[in-house]
Amino acid sequence: MGKVKVMVVDDSALVRQTLISVLESDPAIEVVASAADPFAAVEKLKKVVPDVITLDVEMPKMDGLTFLKKIMTQHPIPVVIISTLAEKDSDTALQAYEFGAIDVIEKPKVNTKDEIERSQMELCEKIKQAAGARVQKKEITSIDTKGYVPPKLSADAVLEKSTVRSMVRTTETVIAVGASTGGTEALKTFLSGFPADCPGMVIVQHMPEQFTKQFAKRLDDLCKVTVKEAENGDKVLRGQALLAPGGKHLMLKRSGAVYYVEVIDGPLVNRHRPSVDVLFRSAARYAGKNALGVILTGMGDDGAKGMLEMKEAGAYTIAQDEASCVVFGMPKEAIKLNGVEKVLPLAEISKHTLKKVK
Repeated sequence: MGKVKVMVVDDSALVRQTLISVLESDPAIEVVASAADPFAAVEKLKKVVPDVITLDVEMPKMDGLTFLKKIMTQHPIPVVIISTLAEKDSDTALQAYEFGAIDVIEKPKVNTKDEIERSQMELCEKIKQAAGARVQKKEITSIDTKGYVPPKLSADAVLEKSTVRSMVRTTETVIAVGASTGGTEALKTFLSGFPADCPGMVIVQHMPEQFTKQFAKRLDDLCKVTVKEAENGDKVLRGQALLAPGGKHLMLKRSGAVYYVEVIDGPLVNRHRPSVDVLFRSAARYAGKNALGVILTGMGDDGAKGMLEMKEAGAYTIAQDEASCVVFGMPKEAIKLNGVEKVLPLAEISKHTLKKVK
């Protein structure tokens, strides 16, 4: 397949040099160009077309978000934002996702050897994943082979798989949703299709912990459904969607006829926290036939095994189709495991979901 070709755009010569060194430590990545500002980047793009562009936000002449909009509305290329804003400015970061960024991550920190290796691994992995993303024109209204690679844990690390058959159906259905890359926009489309009195929802979107509260607020402003960042003990109510906080696992629980959520720490599952597999397994165990599972666009396979468990417990399961996904990773893996009953374009999923829960 060849190396992933990358262009680095950052106004700091030191940062450019550091990013080039980090990226080229991975034998599967080649930095083919670098630029100090978007204008210089445009000139470089006339000579070489990279697979991925890394982009800072705070730059002279033209800020990164403006450049991102131009790229995505004219000649789309997968873009990964690498900026200090990933730590301090969730609103700007969410704008980057809306404008088409594949991912938003912090600039590598140089503190300890372990942190450097972790940062290198994350950055290189995200760049390689971004190279496989499907990007389309928008209308605007990592593994370091020398570093330690942690084991990929399953949902067993947080919640054991139940051996008990699912409970009888009740009148209340809980909708469990999982998404990753491209999910910020997919969730807006999905949630916008629901009325204010729809069944309660629990959602995992892979997203850093600084962003989820603001993302939930933004969804709440746009949708008829009430959307909030989940807090431990929140009840699952009709007309409300609970979004897993970044850096925490979200589990569905039941007490009598009442569903509620637990927000917990725990190890990374499928290298994610929150993990879709953890949410889906809890839905299979505590809701069974009373659950409906939806898996949307995303890289990797988180949620695939959990969706199969939901199906085996009697839940109805839906996956987003390849054509409408930014990355057909998570839905594809769930389909391969035979955990999906219906595959639909994003625009049709909410309507079909409502039909199934009535």
